[in-house]
Order: sequence, then structure tokens, then C-alpha cells
Amino acid sequence: MPHLHMEYTANLPQLNADVALIRLNNTLVGSGQFAAEFDIKSRSVKVETFKVGTGIGERGFVHVKLALLSGRSPEIKKQLSQSLLAVLQELCEWPAGVDVQLCVELLDIDRESYSKTAIGV
Repeated sequence: MPHLHMEYTANLPQLNADVALIRLNNTLVGSGQFAAEFDIKSRSVKVETFKVGTGIGERGFVHVKLALLSGRSPEIKKQLSQSLLAVLQELCEWPAGVDVQLCVELLDIDRESYSKTAIGV
């Protein structure tokens, strides 16, 4: 735990997903909220087909969802969200002429029903 999902639009060619994921993972490790670095599982998806609103101008987004076990305070969740958003803001040179929205969403996973095992660890 946690699971980090990053979706980003295909019109952001400067965004290097591998670099983004390691930076986001490092931020989570640095938060002190997780027992071991190998508990963090992250992945990215480049979204080829998308719309942002109804306007004519070119738009894009990077959306991070962080799913973590329930029980953390609202303050801790806000701190995690803001630290991940700060990483997104500094990832790359955002393309000129593209309105880009960066957002982070935290989701609670029910602690009682979550199951996990590690093989070969």
C-alpha cells in the first residue's frame, strides 16, 4: 500500500512518465506514512482520447489518484495531496498554448477488506 495511478493526456510530450512515477514515489517515501518503499505501487496511463470541457483551445491534464488504507487523518491526507501536486508542478516544461490542469485525488481503501501477500520477498 499505497497504489498510485497517474493519467496524463497525450498532448503533453515533455512529460516523462518514468521520471514522474519515481519522483511521486520518492515523495511518498519521504512522507514517512508508509512502512517500506516497496509497498508503493505506481503506474501511469497515457490518455489518447480525451476532452477537457467544451472550449476550442487545446487543453490537457495530469490526474493522480492515490489509494491508501483508511484511517489517516484529513490533515495527513491533505499534506500528501499537496506534496504530490507540488511534484506535478515541477515535472517538466509544460507546452505553450496548452491549458494544463494538474490534480491529485486521495481515495480510502477499506482496511478491513484489503488483502495482500508478497511472493519472493
